[in-house]
Amino acid sequence: MNQPNFQAMSQKELQSYMLAHRDDPEAFYAYIDRLHQEGNWIEMPPVDSVEDLEKYPEFTARFRKDSQNQP
Repeated sequence: MNQPNFQAMSQKELQSYMLAHRDDPEAFYAYIDRLHQEGNWIEMPPVDSVEDLEKYPEFTARFRKDSQNQP
C-alpha cells in the first residue's frame, strides 16, 4: 500500500486521515510535526474548573471562534 503524501495535505485533511487511520504511526507523527510547525496553540497551565478558563480570554476567544467556524 502506498503511503499518502502528508506534506501535500492541508492540516484538516491530515487530521482526518490520522483519525481514520489511528494505527498509522507515520500519519500521527506527520500531524504532530505539522502542529509544531504551525505553532498556533496557546499554552496555559492546567485549570481547576471551567470558571478558571475566564482567566485566559485569549484561549476562550480562539475556542469560540473555532467552534463557530465548524459546519
